[in-house]
Amino acid sequence: MGWQYWTESAGTGTWREVPEPHADINAHELRVRTVATAVSRGTETLVHTGNVPESIAHLMRAPQQLGDFPFPVSYGYLGVGVVDEGPADWLGARVFGLLPHHTHHVVTTEDVQRIPDDVPDHRALLAGAAETGLNILWQEPPRIADRVAIIGAGMIGTSTALLASGMALDRLEILETNPDRRQLLTSLGLTAVDPSEASPDNDIVIHTSGTEPGLARALEIAGDDGTVVEASWFGSRAPSVPLGADFHARRLSIVASQVGQVAEGRRARRTRAERLQTALRTLRDERFDALLTGQSPHQELPEVMDEITGDTDLARTTLCHILTY
Repeated sequence: MGWQYWTESAGTGTWREVPEPHADINAHELRVRTVATAVSRGTETLVHTGNVPESIAHLMRAPQQLGDFPFPVSYGYLGVGVVDEGPADWLGARVFGLLPHHTHHVVTTEDVQRIPDDVPDHRALLAGAAETGLNILWQEPPRIADRVAIIGAGMIGTSTALLASGMALDRLEILETNPDRRQLLTSLGLTAVDPSEASPDNDIVIHTSGTEPGLARALEIAGDDGTVVEASWFGSRAPSVPLGADFHARRLSIVASQVGQVAEGRRARRTRAERLQTALRTLRDERFDALLTGQSPHQELPEVMDEITGDTDLARTTLCHILTY
């Protein structure tokens, strides 16, 4: 038998037992036996609590999602597994896919990407975050000697910072209120500061904190003619944006970044497969291991989701939480 995780109602998730699926080799299908999945905290919190906005529910669908929003729905998009049924040249391959929390998946060869030999299984789960970071940096590409600030050191903010650290920037600062996360960033060779101590006059400010104070600070530290890239996901919330004072006088810009719609200029020139292949190659950087902050047996996912979406230590400290199978 196989198992699938379903969100049944607001705040309630459970594992459903299902017949074990099998691949049809003639249809170029693969069966993937799951090794690990990860929780994408921001998006999956909206799913778990039933707060996916109805107006964009069609955009929020994961590629292999079962069911519809709000409930019942089987969601998720960070999965790693091993091909155990399919064409001979795929058998035994380690793959990453935008897959929900299931013990098995039947997919096509286009739905998954081979993991490079030098990228461990658990680190490969960050391919989704690395792809998001790639798209953020494509949205408003930093130029040589630019001054860049990233606000929020969650999974997306830190992934974006690690990617940006390889660019020839004049300055890269990550603003984070949590001192433990600042210490973690420093150990990775990044410059982390409390938001109150941030350097001014940034060419680009990338906002990933998902908070109103973070967005307000982004506008404050953007230099004249600077750009704020809004990469947070607010869901159905309507954050207050401080557009008074000198916002117009300093000719600031706010642009949206969303991984489901790739930045203009790359939209027609990079397929999802190509973006994920690039993301997986960037994960050769061992520093990404620092984002893997905890793991649990997959059977505990209902309890993990309750903790991650609540006012708990796990919610405050987790970056990428792994479920093992």
